[in-house]
Amino acid sequence: MRRKTGAVLLALALTGVSTGCARTAPDSTAAASARGPITVWLSNNAQEVAWGEKMVAEWNAKHPRQRITAQQIPAGKTSEEALSASIVAGNSACLVFNTSPASVPQFQKQAGLVPLDDFPGGEKYVDGRTGERAAQYRSEDGKFYQLPWKSNPVMILYNKKIFEKAGLDPEKPKLSTHEEFLDSSRKIVRSGAAKSAIWPAPSSEFFQSWFDFYPSFIAESGGKQLVKDGKPQFDTPAGRRVVNFWRTVYREKLAQQELFPGDSMAAGKAAMTIAGPWAVAAYKDTIDWGVVPVPTSKGLPASETHTFSDEKSVSMFSACRNRATAWDVLKFATSKKQDRAFLDATGQMPMRPDLLGTYEQWFEKNPAYREFGDQADRIVEVPSVAGSVDVWQALRDRWTASVVFGRERPEPALRDASREISELLDEY
Repeated sequence: MRRKTGAVLLALALTGVSTGCARTAPDSTAAASARGPITVWLSNNAQEVAWGEKMVAEWNAKHPRQRITAQQIPAGKTSEEALSASIVAGNSACLVFNTSPASVPQFQKQAGLVPLDDFPGGEKYVDGRTGERAAQYRSEDGKFYQLPWKSNPVMILYNKKIFEKAGLDPEKPKLSTHEEFLDSSRKIVRSGAAKSAIWPAPSSEFFQSWFDFYPSFIAESGGKQLVKDGKPQFDTPAGRRVVNFWRTVYREKLAQQELFPGDSMAAGKAAMTIAGPWAVAAYKDTIDWGVVPVPTSKGLPASETHTFSDEKSVSMFSACRNRATAWDVLKFATSKKQDRAFLDATGQMPMRPDLLGTYEQWFEKNPAYREFGDQADRIVEVPSVAGSVDVWQALRDRWTASVVFGRERPEPALRDASREISELLDEY
């Protein structure tokens, strides 16, 4: 029986807010041209909060009648559930600088978002700042309900000391092809250099596929999304090669079937991890690390390899009463100057074309981020489809059963997941 996770989350949000607590939504026509104070929500990431506070201070110094109040997203099981509940309550911030693209269709269904196309030059701004990747962020009605803000393109990071201990070349690791990756992983485990070659989360949360199957499928397929034009794209030769590769990893115990309580590479229990540029700050003082693209069956060069974006967007929520100010703030906060400040503060990649060229001096001073900056031009997003969370959960359930635990054969499980997702897309 299929589980409609997104619908369940919405129901939970609805039951948590009584009718008497809900606020009346502002008139959209009046709000579109209204200016005045606004609230923005930031993630609880300390570096992002520090950037946000400086950005707000700069704006407020020049706009005393249109002041920004910055807060962290309200606590909840997940930020997505907290945002969904705020839509129901009518107390969302004007702008949220941590919107998951996978949740945008759900928030749209709740009538919680403002299309950015409604503002003069809105579509042009999104297209211009994002470049050709902007098309991935259009909703099914053709509009932009999110501004792609910052990405964390996922790559393979590895511990050079563990590679050396296993008799592998730490400067030129053989990790390009599936077979090379498997051979190097076997040497790591059999030598005792580390308990596990790599240790992605084997758990069943819908988003975990973004850090094992999805980047591998994106790389193997030459940059395809999971779904396109309402049809799953992964029950293909590329998808089958990926599930068989990962099944071998788990079958030979090169990865573990239990969840590691923390960061397995930081703890020295795994030689590799799948991570984005956030890991640079996490590892720089403790691990001598290297980075390579996600492996493929034939071994693509880095310049041709695509990966998952791990992106977060900025969205404007329909509870906002001063939307003209919010639109100006959104553009201010995502300007070339503020994106440079964001790079300085967080090391995460602003969603701009030719990032290396745009911030050439920054990457010269911070060479550890160069591979991520280059990879940022070849990233793929989750598809913007209704029922997105349920789609990913359907895939994850079959993945854990077949690839991680071997209770099903991977290729039939992939086919079943594709069929189930097709039915979900038709229902929504």
